[in-house]
Amino acid sequence: MKAMEEPEGSGGSGALRRWGPLVAVVVVVAVVVGFLITRGGDDEDDVAAGSTTTSPSGQTQLPEGVVSFSSAEADGTVEDIDWGERCDTDTGVLALPIFPAPECYKPFTGDNGGETATGVTADTIKIVVYLPQENDPILSFIYKQVGNTDTPTQLFESYQGFNELLSTYYETYGRKVELIRYNATGTIQDEVAATSDAETIARDIQPFAVISGPALTEAFADTLAQNKVACVTCTPGQPNQWYVDRAPYVWDIQKNTDQNLQMVAEYIGKRVANRKAQYGGDEVNGKDRKLGLVFLVSSPQSEELRQQFVSNLEDEYDATIAETATYTDPVALAGQAGAIMAKMKSQGITTVIFQGDPLAPQTLTKNATEQGFFPEWVVTGSALVDTTIFSRTYDQQQWGHAFGPSNLFARSSGEVSGPTFLYDWFYGQDPPAAQVALILPNIQFFYSAFQGIGPNLTHESFQNALFGAPIVKSTVLTPQLSWGNRDIWPATDYAGIDDQTEIFWEPDATGVDELDKQGTGMWAYVDGGKRYLPGQWPEGEAQVFGDAPDPVTFYSELPEGYTLPTYTPLKPPG
Repeated sequence: MKAMEEPEGSGGSGALRRWGPLVAVVVVVAVVVGFLITRGGDDEDDVAAGSTTTSPSGQTQLPEGVVSFSSAEADGTVEDIDWGERCDTDTGVLALPIFPAPECYKPFTGDNGGETATGVTADTIKIVVYLPQENDPILSFIYKQVGNTDTPTQLFESYQGFNELLSTYYETYGRKVELIRYNATGTIQDEVAATSDAETIARDIQPFAVISGPALTEAFADTLAQNKVACVTCTPGQPNQWYVDRAPYVWDIQKNTDQNLQMVAEYIGKRVANRKAQYGGDEVNGKDRKLGLVFLVSSPQSEELRQQFVSNLEDEYDATIAETATYTDPVALAGQAGAIMAKMKSQGITTVIFQGDPLAPQTLTKNATEQGFFPEWVVTGSALVDTTIFSRTYDQQQWGHAFGPSNLFARSSGEVSGPTFLYDWFYGQDPPAAQVALILPNIQFFYSAFQGIGPNLTHESFQNALFGAPIVKSTVLTPQLSWGNRDIWPATDYAGIDDQTEIFWEPDATGVDELDKQGTGMWAYVDGGKRYLPGQWPEGEAQVFGDAPDPVTFYSELPEGYTLPTYTPLKPPG
């Protein structure tokens, strides 16, 4: 395998040093559903398309002017309301082939209050779509690794397409969402440009919110929050307190870094540590597990997170990290990987825990194989490492020993479900960009919140709607999503995904990656993709490889018990 080359024009090895918290740079972040404010219903394990979610106890009352199908059912007024063609009145959900399906809301008439917040008028809600530079050297380097050819224009056209689709079905109380394109003036790690862009957006465009941002600097989101402009997926993953300090303006779909490391520590403590190795090479199998850690440290903040993670393992699970290696960027790692793997081997490490960027394993696994060192590799849900598209670039002799927890979920064909399926159903053609797995959740997040807010749209009512809405329960194809205080996390939550699943790498399995490219090597999802919330990882040895119950690499058809209703698309407005 070729060693990684530094991206031309990247400004030296320091240009990639912030990969540590990277969550969503490319399409392969496979979050195929956004936040859905849905009706209350049965809390069943088997959740089929068109079914409903269960609201938490103490759910807040709907705001004035907001009538959901379930609330109308409760007060006996369903038959008195004309729900329109967009609503499937047999089920009370929008007539969209997605799941979990969003609840119907009563069509609004009357005065919506006009200018209730910056970027909001009686007719429009202004949302900026931030797009990267056409030839950002860092993104170009990343895209080259995985064969992604999407242009910023294709991304924006896909956003526009989904915006028209969602506006046809969701209730937005007399207002239309107006998407405004903004082209970045710097790379995805340029703090100065990010700050300037955020100030320009807040001053000159004055939107209610922004979608996306430069993925390797928090300066963009920080500046927007200072200017009281909301944003989603607009910053690298941050510790929970970072979001709390900027509330109610910065939101995320993925977990924050505190949450992810908390669940990883639980997984390792319950299912890996203090047992004998059995999923590595012959020279390590049968030995008492000795844990090594490779951790990307790109700031004092990430070093604090590493120390917290190690302490959590020791204090909560009596698990010790015997050897730690840190690095600051994947390019510089090319000169360090040999020494790191040699040290791990000489210290008798049986199990390497990797928490870092998606390029570093290329070099680490290559060097491990050259040294005849075949440990177990435990992935941690960090930065796209648990995607097929990147994992195929790693040394397959090594990666055949990789397993661990993942925030992603069992993949399914775009011909049977998901964003591509939805777009084709509505328009009769594929979306312009391949990155729809990232695009749809970002915009659907806002539409789903708007339905539950009602006519009085402010940033405070936006937060209240998200915090008071029903929890979106998981399926094997979708994660659990919630925000606020739900007794899931120890602090107020501004990030969406709550759960994880167990995965292992099948180097000989064939199928398509996240860009729909055929190839060899696939992640297998244990027990069909069953998911676990914090505190729910079962005690006992990891159930992976030959020990895995009902593993699945890809659903070419919807799983048994899952169906999508057949609807005829409504004619787009205008």
